Formats: sequence, structure tokens, C-alpha cells
Amino acid sequence: MIAPEGRGIAGQDTTFRILHVSTGNVCRSPITERLTRHALVDRLGDPLSGGLVVESAGTWGHEGAPMEANAEVVLADFGADATGFVGRELLDEHVIRADLVLTATRDHRAQVISMGHSAGLRTFTLKEFTRLVRAIDPATLPDAREEGVVERARALVRAAAALRGWLLAPTAEADEVYDPYGAPITFFRSVGDEINQALDPVVTALTGVSAPH
Repeated sequence: MIAPEGRGIAGQDTTFRILHVSTGNVCRSPITERLTRHALVDRLGDPLSGGLVVESAGTWGHEGAPMEANAEVVLADFGADATGFVGRELLDEHVIRADLVLTATRDHRAQVISMGHSAGLRTFTLKEFTRLVRAIDPATLPDAREEGVVERARALVRAAAALRGWLLAPTAEADEVYDPYGAPITFFRSVGDEINQALDPVVTALTGVSAPH
């Protein structure tokens, strides 16, 4: 789902695009994309009304492919919608338009940054971004109810980028989400749980709204 480009006062873009990146865009990034959308709907009702757009692509993306059947099962476990998904190969235009790029692994992050487009300050692994977000005082971010979710999200990315050199991962593996492609459903479910747990504080920080109990 692509929202039309919104232009507000002084030509400011009124959308905030989150791009999830993995390898084939049939397992990890589709799960992350659809779980993000699901979490945003829980908090905001309609994310597009707040200007948030969530997409995904793969560094070796299977263009036009459906997501893996086990990925659909994982999404169903969380009550998230898998319908209408189509795999995409990561293109320059995706990176250029993205306000926040969240990758499955450090290798994916390096590939996105190597594409240029000043992507370094807005590209993180998912787990890296979660770690940084947890260290940011929500009171220092714009109030989404007063200034809008887009302004809050932009401020969050700037704050996370500023923290990156100071808050390092305990181990190299701590920032990785491993590929379940070809694995049994049990491994897919463990990856789904891992992704969901990493996303929860991120979506809360982006929106200023905690998950409903």
C-alpha cells in the first residue's frame, strides 16, 4: 500500500516511510512489514491518516513473488494480514523515499548504505534500532497529538542516529534476525516472536501510544 505523496506547508512531505529490508523479501521483511502495520493499526486505527507508510523489499528480492507460506502462518498467529503481498527487489527509489530503513542483518544495512542517497543516518538493523529507541527518553520527542506522528518519527530517527556510536551491541549477533527460509514452521515462529518483540518498543516510540492490553 502506497500513500500519495503528501505535501504540507512550505512543501514539507507529510508522510513518513518505513522500509523493511531482508534478502529475498519473502520471509523476514514481509513478516516485519505486516507486523508493523498491524501494530500501527492497533495504536492509531489507520496509520495512513497519521502519515505513516510501511513497505519492504529485498536485496536479492524475488520480484512479484508471494511471501513464503510459513511466513503467512506466522502473521496469522499474530492476527496480522498477509493478503496482497508482492515481493520486490530493493531499488534506489525505495531507499531515496524512505525516512527509516530497518534491516534484518548488518549485511543488509551495509548494502543499503552502500547504495548512497545519504542513507547512513536513517538505516539501522531492526534490533539495533530497538536498542537505541529504548535508551531515548520519550519526553524529549515531539508530542504526536500536538505536532503529528510524522514529526515525532523524524525526531526519533535523529535521536537514534545520534546515539549509535555511544550505545553498542553487546555482541555482533545481537543485532541480527536470522533467515528462516526453508526452515520448519517452529523456526519461523521463533523468528516471528523475535521480530514482534523488537517492533513493540519501536512502534510505541514512533506513535507515543503503548500497545493495547
